[in-house]
Amino acid sequence: MYGLCRDMKQRSNISTEMQPADIAIERELIANGFAVICGCDEAGRGPLAGPVVGAAVLFTDCDTLWSCRDSKAISESVRESLFSKISTDLEFAFTVVDAERIDEVNIRVASLEAMETSVRKLGTSPNVIYVDGRDRLPGLVQSRALIKGDARMATISAASIVAKVTRDRLMREFAEQYPEYGFEKHFGYPTAEHRAALTKYGPCPIHRKTFRGVRELVE
Repeated sequence: MYGLCRDMKQRSNISTEMQPADIAIERELIANGFAVICGCDEAGRGPLAGPVVGAAVLFTDCDTLWSCRDSKAISESVRESLFSKISTDLEFAFTVVDAERIDEVNIRVASLEAMETSVRKLGTSPNVIYVDGRDRLPGLVQSRALIKGDARMATISAASIVAKVTRDRLMREFAEQYPEYGFEKHFGYPTAEHRAALTKYGPCPIHRKTFRGVRELVE
């Protein structure tokens, strides 16, 4: 199990720019005796194509965790660097839910499934789980929702980085299979370029057939 690797005061060497906006949540949880804290987030709710990826990260008091920020607030190069450090320093898991499943159950349910499955993949069972957004994980009673959690809690920030980097890499692979859509540029989001390609070529196998902008072309 990953635990506290140093006193929480020993972070003076971490750039203020890279610290999470609010570290009070983890500090309070630790003070209240929660030994195993988990943060969850997903990437890919909004795109017209590709999977949604859920991630779960276990808290460890180390420089890598405290360097994490919301994946949307940092550059691709910083995300990749942090993902590499997370892979070494933190325990985490991720789950990929494909477009077919998204169409079957809807994107909200698919996102929650991806995060819940990721928690269950961890080698250690968390005492408490914080989930970015408004929803708890249906099958895990120890989960709590935290609105804007990816900007407020470092452990969720780390999960957002794992989910985002994993999904971006997958979309680059899909770009090689379906080069006409430009997935390596927009990662499946509904940009003007993506919409134009959809109109010209129609949906490909990884498009979400129930999403507006794709559904009309299928029908």
